[in-house]
Amino acid sequence: MDSVSLTRIAAFSYGFAAIGFVALAVPLLTGWRRRAYGPVLTLACVATALWAAALTAAASDRMLWTDLSDAMEVARNAAWSLFLVVLLGDYHQKGSRLPFGLRPSLFIAAVCYLLALGAAFAGYWDLALLDSVLPVTARVAQAVGGMLLVEQAYRNKTAQERWAIKFVCLAIGGMFAYDFYLYSHAMLFREVDPDIWAARGVVNALTVPLIAVSMRRAKSWSSPLAVSRRAMFHSAALFGSAIYLLAMGSAGYYLRYFGGSWGTVMQVTFLFGALLLAGILFSGTFRAWLKVFISKHFYSYGYDYREEWMRFTRTLSGGGENLGERAIQAVAALVESPGGVLWQRRESGNFEPLAHWQVPAVDTVEPGDSALCRFLESTQWVIDLGETITEPEKYDGLELPQWLKDYPRGWLVVPLMMGSQLFGFVVLQTARSPIKLNWEVIDLLDIAGSQAASYLAQQEAANALMVARQFESFNRMSTFVVHDLKNLVSQLSLMNANAEKHKDNPEFQADMLETVSLSVQKMRLMLQKLSRIDVQETPAPQALETVVRQAMAGKAAFEPRPQLQVREAGLRVLADRERLERVLGHLIQNAIEATPKTGSVTISLARAGESVQVEIADTGEGMSEDFIRERLFKPFESTKSAGMGIGVFESREYINELGGRLEVSSQPSLGTTFKVILPLYQRDALLERAA
Repeated sequence: MDSVSLTRIAAFSYGFAAIGFVALAVPLLTGWRRRAYGPVLTLACVATALWAAALTAAASDRMLWTDLSDAMEVARNAAWSLFLVVLLGDYHQKGSRLPFGLRPSLFIAAVCYLLALGAAFAGYWDLALLDSVLPVTARVAQAVGGMLLVEQAYRNKTAQERWAIKFVCLAIGGMFAYDFYLYSHAMLFREVDPDIWAARGVVNALTVPLIAVSMRRAKSWSSPLAVSRRAMFHSAALFGSAIYLLAMGSAGYYLRYFGGSWGTVMQVTFLFGALLLAGILFSGTFRAWLKVFISKHFYSYGYDYREEWMRFTRTLSGGGENLGERAIQAVAALVESPGGVLWQRRESGNFEPLAHWQVPAVDTVEPGDSALCRFLESTQWVIDLGETITEPEKYDGLELPQWLKDYPRGWLVVPLMMGSQLFGFVVLQTARSPIKLNWEVIDLLDIAGSQAASYLAQQEAANALMVARQFESFNRMSTFVVHDLKNLVSQLSLMNANAEKHKDNPEFQADMLETVSLSVQKMRLMLQKLSRIDVQETPAPQALETVVRQAMAGKAAFEPRPQLQVREAGLRVLADRERLERVLGHLIQNAIEATPKTGSVTISLARAGESVQVEIADTGEGMSEDFIRERLFKPFESTKSAGMGIGVFESREYINELGGRLEVSSQPSLGTTFKVILPLYQRDALLERAA
């Protein structure tokens, strides 16, 4: 290989190492103060990254090394040796007068490193001068010293501590071992092998994952860098794909050049078979096996709980109408099951199949008092159907129904618990990849079942609430209709009682005809509502004085007769005429009923700023402050013997709907005043301002 190609390879090799150690150093730099070994480990990673960057720059200039790269290599070796000494922990000597209380051997080693660093920076220690054996011997000594420190650091740790630092010791030992091989080879042949030198960057880059694993394991000097299961899965898949493609390429190359006349045919056939094999390897079953393999061999827990719970919650709360299917899918994904069926308790108390996911539908109903349901509710266990056959003693008192025994590929029965009550259960099919049901899997399924039950119960409650609200809306409308009918009956009864006495009075006759006409009109509207004919309210500008007079006309037969005072004419509001008249009519009716015949009911109409005010005052019995505060606006609360207690409530609700407010002031035995305050029709207000 020519020198140009070799230096290009070296540039890529050391550049790869520089990127790897930068990626390792960045998370360490964000939290090194919080860790015992953080500063030294950060220093070592930064020094290695700078050393690799210096060699990358040198290779880009078609050189194998420079004075700067030599100096950075000494600094890199010193930094990793310092980290090993700190990790070893045995670097102080009692009574030592040396700086930091160092042992003499460590102090001498530190001085040697400083001298070597100074010599490299000054250019007196150039590896090109291989006639002088000192530079290469010093590098070999550094490598040997580093390997001895690795051995001491690992050997003097407990078994638990060795588990934590095993990979970092392997990584650092590998770096020093490769340096020993490189420089001992140079001592023997009096030259540095360019190929070994070029491969050195990749060798150092390969140690980055090992250091990252130890950073995760050792809490005292770990960084926030964490390799998630998803990243590990995709990395393993990518790594496997690379090996697979390399193997296929090598086989294709061999077949192409050594297959003779059949070479091309065999190459095409082999390529097609390789594509089919790739499809099989990356199927759902293989992916499930790979996830289980990674969790079992690379992590202390089988699940990445943050990732699993986010996925579980996203599945349950995702779009779509059938929550039952999503619940099965969310639970099944935890154990790589390909499908299942959900049974849920219904109003009859029996458990009916509510949903199924990737399996045929079933119609078997399980009684709520069956042995299976009693066992699930009392123990809250996840039932392994295979274990019920091989180890029946573990499920004492359980008697499986025949349909469950015959269920195809049945594997697990997961209870969905709401507190101590069984809300439902899910029957899952056998997993794509063998999974050992240990305590971790069982606990996760228990929690997932409870979470799925809460979602299903919430949906069931929401549906029940929606139905209840529909009935409530109809009942509320019926209540208002009955209330209006009561008022109409009162008016007609009073008119009928006075008919014998005033039947020859033309004025009474006119009032009677008007009252009957209004009553018929209102009853028609009520019949439309009861027959559920949609009559859309269309608010329109209303002359408030006309609406008030219309409301008063229906009370003409009552005593005392209300009196109207219009302080400002032409005021208009935006409302539905019929509802506003009913609201004002009810307040006027209440005032009349609360006032003796010798009293008075006065209605005044005036403008108050940007609002219109209708004041209804009487000299009747009045109300206490407690009654106004606690009972007046409460539905079905009334002081009248035949009252329903919804008129004032309906009045306030509609007035608020119009953007107004209803105010009341009253004193016992002195009377009551209601103030209906509504927004002035805006177009009128704008015209007045323009004028």
